[in-house]
Amino acid sequence: MKIPSSIWTLLIGIVLTLVSLWYGQNHGLLPAAATDEAELVDGLFNAMMIISTGIFLLVEGILIYSAFKYRRRAGDNEDGPPVEGNIPLEILWTAIPAIIVIGISVYSFDVYNEIGGFDPHAIHEAPMMNQESMAMPGSAFAQRAGTALAATLSDTPPSTEPNLNQEKSDEAMQDPATAEVRNADQIPQKRNAPGVGSVAPTIGGTPDKAGKPAGLQVNVTGLQYAWLFTYPETGITTGEMHVPIGREVQINMTANDVIHAFWVPEFRLKQDAIPGRQSEIRFTPKKAGDYALICAELCGPYHGAMRASVVVETEEAFEKWQQEQLVASKETLNQAVALNSADLSPNKFLAPYTKNMGIQPEILHQVHH
Repeated sequence: MKIPSSIWTLLIGIVLTLVSLWYGQNHGLLPAAATDEAELVDGLFNAMMIISTGIFLLVEGILIYSAFKYRRRAGDNEDGPPVEGNIPLEILWTAIPAIIVIGISVYSFDVYNEIGGFDPHAIHEAPMMNQESMAMPGSAFAQRAGTALAATLSDTPPSTEPNLNQEKSDEAMQDPATAEVRNADQIPQKRNAPGVGSVAPTIGGTPDKAGKPAGLQVNVTGLQYAWLFTYPETGITTGEMHVPIGREVQINMTANDVIHAFWVPEFRLKQDAIPGRQSEIRFTPKKAGDYALICAELCGPYHGAMRASVVVETEEAFEKWQQEQLVASKETLNQAVALNSADLSPNKFLAPYTKNMGIQPEILHQVHH
């Protein structure tokens, strides 16, 4: 018995739909979802995978079937039948992709809105990072450079400062463009420059949290080739970011030299860090782990090495980590001040060294007290 072509079409359509639905939900192409926002993004990605798989199988199936069905037989040297077109078919294969594209666009905008990306008032309402809380390169003193600074203080007398300045002058003469970036007085701190300090487009709070302050704020600065994190509530500055599970985190972000991009694949969030501007990301961690923060913007020859760790942990572990950082910062500064034979104030004693590192006196005062 010959099965009608309509039945075959129906059966093939059902099989393609089932295969597409299965693969769209089980493709395994994405890393673990570590934030609440990641589930929304994954839903959009899975929907696009379902549609893409169905279209791929349909198109490739028709090509393979046509190549086999209408192949030239042995001894057949005649021309093929003239086919001038099929208007209904052309309308169909134009209308269906148009509907799919519009549908994905609407779905994408809805997801973008749900994760807090669409907030026309955020540019005007977002608080600016003040100078003391911005994570400048030198302000990493408390966490990463404390030991190195103490060693420098014991080996290098303050009188070497003119030599350092001379080296900077020589560098500026040899490569003015590079020296301008490296020796600029911390670009984001130039508050009076036109346009500096403005807020870039943000990924803010979800609609249910709109207008509410985040549970934790972290100021992030990107520079060639590292990420620095400052917790304004405690004054902690570190090269590794820690965030607690279940608490909404707000990232206030800027760059110190060129454009960088804050990207944690497991968070499904990406945002540019722009010199002289503040951008924002909000997310709520939900899965403990150690995740890689990657710069997703080509920022120089060592761009591939610009990585940092983002540790998502329990609330108790996060509080313990904060206490450890505060104790370590205090001890590091006290060790450096212990070398102060002239009994000068910390700011005056460390000034010859911290000036060239970009450390602001206010930050030193904050860490010491």
